[in-house]
Amino acid sequence: MLQTKEVTSNKKETTNNKNSSVSIPFSVSHSGICTTEMRPWGSFTTLEEGPGYKIKRIEVSPGHRLSLQMHHHRSEHWIIVSGTARVICGDKEKILVANQSTYVPQCTVHRLENPGVIKLILIEVQNGEYLGEDDIIRFQDDYSRHQA
Repeated sequence: MLQTKEVTSNKKETTNNKNSSVSIPFSVSHSGICTTEMRPWGSFTTLEEGPGYKIKRIEVSPGHRLSLQMHHHRSEHWIIVSGTARVICGDKEKILVANQSTYVPQCTVHRLENPGVIKLILIEVQNGEYLGEDDIIRFQDDYSRHQA
């Protein structure tokens, strides 16, 4: 449950002047993790994680791609920071560049690829009931990784 405190425009807490106050979260449990994991295609850094969400910075090396995969328990939003992304999501394929984004629904087959000559950097926001790295079904993988 999200708890809130009321804060006036001069940032003092208040409980009685509702005309000049807004309600903001003050007690949300989250952790700033900032751990980087290397993969054959590049790396990812977990920036923050909390109940129902995880935020990652993903780097994909030029000419590399992630598995053709699906997740049972999470959806993903990808925001391109730099480089070029080729995205397969369901039966659609699209090219995205900096400041563009896409949504990958839960239980949808998808793939991320860097067809460019510079490193692809994106921010991934995961939402779902379970966000573990083992929630992945691989249908095809360039690096011969098998389902755990």
